Amino acid sequence: MSTPVAPRIEPGVAALRAGATSRTPVRPGDARSGSTFEWLVIDGQRYLLKTVSHATDWIMRVTGDVDQRTFRLWRSGLMHDLPPCLDHAVVAMARDGIGPDAVLGILMREVSQALVPEGDDVVPMARHRAFLDAMAALGAHLAGWRDDLGLMPMERRLRFFAPDVLAPELDRPDASAVVRIAERGWARLAAVDPELHALLASVHRQPGPLVDALARTPATFLHGDWKMGNLGSHPDGRTVLLDWAYPGAGPPCWDLAWYLALNRARLPESKEDAVEAFRAALARHGFDPGDWFDVQLRLCLLGVTATFGWEKALGPDDELDWWASAAFAGARLLGERGP
Repeated sequence: MSTPVAPRIEPGVAALRAGATSRTPVRPGDARSGSTFEWLVIDGQRYLLKTVSHATDWIMRVTGDVDQRTFRLWRSGLMHDLPPCLDHAVVAMARDGIGPDAVLGILMREVSQALVPEGDDVVPMARHRAFLDAMAALGAHLAGWRDDLGLMPMERRLRFFAPDVLAPELDRPDASAVVRIAERGWARLAAVDPELHALLASVHRQPGPLVDALARTPATFLHGDWKMGNLGSHPDGRTVLLDWAYPGAGPPCWDLAWYLALNRARLPESKEDAVEAFRAALARHGFDPGDWFDVQLRLCLLGVTATFGWEKALGPDDELDWWASAAFAGARLLGERGP
């Protein structure tokens, strides 16, 4: 039996920079949250240091992350119990303070050459399918996992971009551009598809029935943000999976639905084909999709539409139509199953 690896935790963020012979601030193109980044050279090796706090990170505020979920996840050792096909690239973490005023430092190995290039180019089929396989491997490896760490609850996922959640951010002088775009997107959705807007508003007001329905389907550990900006591929086939900001327990189809929503322009196949590839990958890794998969998928597509309906309203009409159809299908199923 292998000896468990203890997560490396330094006494403070400054300790993560100890021995650095070079420090260079950097702004990754895909960064949207308000975190700060710098390249460090330590013992001749390059590392990326990310620092994040409730005060500077709008995503932490809208998701109710007042005590550094990522740090609690790291401290638990769970990130050292991932399937071998995944690389989180994290070397160490440190936290200055506790509660909302805490600052978290995350030291990561240099993996930039492995990451999916920025932009909207379609990714190769083999790479895309490897991401789906790694997602399924994670879901299967931690099937049945229950959150005793106080990570991100499903209700917070459903209300991530709810207008009332975003309202305090819009009042800030440093309001994120993403938040302002979301405000415009919700207004456009109300104009172009008021029925869908009303459905999603009802999920925001009363997420409980959808949360309860999802809880009656199989759960696993969720990474929570399978977007191309967080993904990469090593030459040996392992998938790089970065930015563990939304971890928690939930349905495996949630990560799939999120992936389909955020990577629309980059998918080399239809959403339907990607769904079937994920279903097959779950079975291949020993997580039998059985009778629950289609139910869970439809409910998750409704939930992810409640999260990103604003973004779909600002995109191509056929994309909005696809998600609207999926959302109404999930709503019908939710009505059939009852609260």
